Amino acid sequence: MQTSPRKLNTTFSYKDYLSWNNSNERWELINGVAYDMSPAPSRKHQDLFGILFGEFYNYLKNKDCTVYAAPFDVRLPEGFQSDSDIKTVVQPDISVFCDQDKLDDRGAIGAPDLIIEILSPSTAAKDLKEKFFLYESAGVKEYWIVDPSNETLTVYILDKDNKYQRGIVYAGEDKLKVGIFEDLEIEMEDVFKNIHKKD
Repeated sequence: MQTSPRKLNTTFSYKDYLSWNNSNERWELINGVAYDMSPAPSRKHQDLFGILFGEFYNYLKNKDCTVYAAPFDVRLPEGFQSDSDIKTVVQPDISVFCDQDKLDDRGAIGAPDLIIEILSPSTAAKDLKEKFFLYESAGVKEYWIVDPSNETLTVYILDKDNKYQRGIVYAGEDKLKVGIFEDLEIEMEDVFKNIHKKD
C-alpha cells in the first residue's frame, strides 16, 4: 500500500477517514498516517483469500466467533479515545472476532482474536513491519502472514508478556493447528495446491 501524495505530511483521524467517500478508493490509517489500498490484489492473492476464509467460515458456523473479510473496518483505539478521534483503522484480509461486543454497524472496535494478511508487492513492507507491531501492541492473539510467492504461512502467537513469539513457518505437507481453537487444523497442501500458479 502506498501513501497518497495528497495525504502526506499530516495525520488523520477516523472522522477524516469517514469523509473519504470516493467509492474508487480504499484507505487504512495507522497511527494517523493514511495508506492507499491499491492496486487491487492479484488472482493468486484472491485464491488464497477464498480458501482461508472458507476454512474459518465453515468451522465457525453455529459458533460464538465470527470471521470477516476485507473490506471490513477494524478500529484500534489507544486508551479511551472517542470513536471520531481514533487514529488507526485497518482492513485486514481476514479477521476473527470472538467478543461480539466489539462489533458494530461500522465494523469493529478493538483487536480481533486472529488476523490474516496475505502479502502483495505493494503491501508486504507494511504487513511485515508496521502491522506486525501494531497488531502486537493491540493484543491480536494470532497474526498470520501468508506469502503467495513462496507458498508459506507464518504464524505469530502472543505470549504472556504480550509479545509475539518467534514466527512458526508452515509449508508443503505441514498441518497448522489454529491456536485460538482447540479442534481446527488446516493442511497446507489444501491451502496452496488449488491456487493459480500465474498471476
